[in-house]
Amino acid sequence: MKYLQIYGGTAVVMLLLDVIWLGFIAKGWYQQGIGHLMAEQPNLAIGALFYLLFPIGLVIFAVLPSSPAQGWTTAALMGALFGFFAYATYDITNLATLRGWPLKLSIMDVAWGSLVSGLAAGAGKAVQIHVGHV
Repeated sequence: MKYLQIYGGTAVVMLLLDVIWLGFIAKGWYQQGIGHLMAEQPNLAIGALFYLLFPIGLVIFAVLPSSPAQGWTTAALMGALFGFFAYATYDITNLATLRGWPLKLSIMDVAWGSLVSGLAAGAGKAVQIHVGHV
């Protein structure tokens, strides 16, 4: 049950921050940069799959390996690194293979992926500390 709570804290923070980012803050930037590639309506099932899987990676590679004595900061740093490499893989691959993929958008996306992943992992660690060590 503790693992589910840790996962839930990680996933909820990531989802909420991404809704704000993608739905309000950066929506226009993505539309301007890759609007010609975007679907009129996102595939919500595929999107849900991402938001179910990515937090599992954060919990496995960032939250659980850091000791509770380190607090949430180590988990946040490791989460940010996890996000950096995951988002950089996506964006660099797009830069290498897609005509007209905007460099500026990639830089912003990797920065956001690092930040949101770090914050979500930090939240997961805070939940772990609160519910007791696993």
